[in-house]
Amino acid sequence: MMLVLRNSWLLAGAALIVPAPLLAQAAGPSDPVVAPPPVAKPVSPQKRVYTPADFARFAPKTAYDMLSQVPSFTIHMVDTQDRGLGQASENVLINGQRVTNKSGGAVDQLQNTPASSVERIEIVDAASLGIAGLSGQVANVILKETKKSSGQFEYDADWRAHYTRPELYGGNVSYSGQEGPVDYTFSVKNDFGRGGIGGPIWIYDADHVLTETRHEVFHSESSLLTFQGKFGINGPGSSVGNLTLAYTPYWNPVHLTDTRVEANGETRARTDVQHLAGRQTDINGDYTFALGPGRLKLIGLRHRDHEPLVVTDILRFTSSGAPSEGSRFSRDTHIGETVTRGEYSWTGGKNNWQFSLERAFNSLDQHGRLFTLQPDDNFEEVPFPEGSGKVVETRYEAMATLSRPLSSKLDLQAAAGAEISHLDRTTDQEPARKFFRPKGSIVLGWHPDKAWDISLKVRRRVGQISFYDFLAQPELSEDRQNAGNPQLVPPQSWEFETDFAHDLGRWGKTSLNLHYYSVQDIVDFIPINEDEQGVGNLPHASRAGAESTSTILLDPIGFTGAKLDIDLGFEWTSVRDPLTGKFRPISGVRDHWGSLQLRHDIPHTQMAWGASVQHRHNTSDYYLTEIDQTLDIPWMVGLFVEDKNVMGMTARFSVVNIFNGRHTEDRTVWNGYRDRTAVAFIERHDELVGPIFDFSLKGNF
Repeated sequence: MMLVLRNSWLLAGAALIVPAPLLAQAAGPSDPVVAPPPVAKPVSPQKRVYTPADFARFAPKTAYDMLSQVPSFTIHMVDTQDRGLGQASENVLINGQRVTNKSGGAVDQLQNTPASSVERIEIVDAASLGIAGLSGQVANVILKETKKSSGQFEYDADWRAHYTRPELYGGNVSYSGQEGPVDYTFSVKNDFGRGGIGGPIWIYDADHVLTETRHEVFHSESSLLTFQGKFGINGPGSSVGNLTLAYTPYWNPVHLTDTRVEANGETRARTDVQHLAGRQTDINGDYTFALGPGRLKLIGLRHRDHEPLVVTDILRFTSSGAPSEGSRFSRDTHIGETVTRGEYSWTGGKNNWQFSLERAFNSLDQHGRLFTLQPDDNFEEVPFPEGSGKVVETRYEAMATLSRPLSSKLDLQAAAGAEISHLDRTTDQEPARKFFRPKGSIVLGWHPDKAWDISLKVRRRVGQISFYDFLAQPELSEDRQNAGNPQLVPPQSWEFETDFAHDLGRWGKTSLNLHYYSVQDIVDFIPINEDEQGVGNLPHASRAGAESTSTILLDPIGFTGAKLDIDLGFEWTSVRDPLTGKFRPISGVRDHWGSLQLRHDIPHTQMAWGASVQHRHNTSDYYLTEIDQTLDIPWMVGLFVEDKNVMGMTARFSVVNIFNGRHTEDRTVWNGYRDRTAVAFIERHDELVGPIFDFSLKGNF
């Protein structure tokens, strides 16, 4: 009953998003500039086609700028946590081909492709494609063949009103060209992040009596500097090859300080400092050539990550002069992933077939050390064998995929296969564990008319796990010990999804996704040994939800050049708590969200402006000794102004959180397991974030 009520609410909400007068006129003629009419195809796949003229008012500089303006289309980025390369997660293709790498995927390539290289963008139903893992709407970006060299750049600066230092060196620059049969792109990109909050914290006892007040200041920085080279070769004959080389040094310092005043007047001060400076290297390659009646694609991937981390936490008793207390945790981690894959595709009549084989080897080698602060303010190492070890997994996957039209309006894609994996923490005495996991999917795409696209997907999926959870990972800032769990296994799920997409003609487009997942071996927090906690598996969980995405064009009501992008969604989750036996939400899941974004490109000018409202809420984290809910700016309002021709460049200035959305946390901690001990304390945060400013300058050369 709960699921029915929630789905009914969202469907009603989707109806409210699109006003009745708009729906009544949905069949009217399309605006040739703002929303071009879909191009009907007499045979599958059903397509909607957008040309560069449809995006002219946005003055796009890159192919990605065009793609991001496709009405009611949500871009799914490549998920670097996916298992190997077998299951596609990015719903973007280039010239009909999936970009089979984890170094940014198709989105990264389009960000380095000039808008002038785009011939058209096709929106097509995934059921008509022979790519396992995709469902719903997929964007196929068709690029022109050109030998002209070009460059793109974007400069980004970000600063906050409080607690952080500005980032003045963000952005990217790329240069593309062609020499004979080889095309190339060289790029340098700095992905950065800033975080800063500060404000009061109140500590209460089990009877809600105030026992301590604190004032905390948190500041974090992150920077990933990626140097990348992409190379493509056409020929000999119809063969095509690609090679991507990338090197990424990264930094992520974190500083947290607070001052504490207890009810008896005693004062204390605490610092928690994290130092992280690592590096990643990536090699991705593929080569496709004709073989017999079809084509064979050979793919290889090698990823390495060196992550040295040091976290130091010190509590000083400033009024009493007692010796300071503190801990230090360091880990030196080497992560590796190697994937080899072959895909053979051929066509027989209306049937498109693909058979794939994949081998993946993943490893994590961690050397962890733990120290305690001595009265002389020096750190002394303590035994910590559970923080060191090596985890490896060798996995083999075979999958067969069939795609075919069942009629002019109905497409089928069916994929079936299995994986065999060997998972081992090599530094203990336990034998390696072996698993056999069937997997596959069935996708139906139905196009009852030119205005509707409906798809249904049923999938058996095997999820990914973090090898870090096999080893102990102390959380010093929260005074929480997370034990390692050598028995962790990947989750499995039956997933049911349906997508409805409706073209509203000159009014835009709207879509609705409904889903239900039945998950076995869900990853959550569980008891480890007799009195520890860590990440492990719970027998079963359920997830159900819906999301409505709409683009409403406002030209028909006289607001020329304006549009609304609207996103509303929720997810209901349920899992049986390992301590109480009662059902509760899955830890840390986004359970409802929404956004409303207005953009107005002022006619007959190069100016645009816009405003946005965003909301996000997530469930609590259910540890065994505490329950913690953190909400970081649950409501955020922003504004932007854009000039699309500053000496040929696009300049944009934006500010978000202008109404001072806060960072809140509500944390209850028990003396031991929360089903059998008393509450130790209750902690509540209400911290200032302040407005966040951004300036960008984008252009071509």
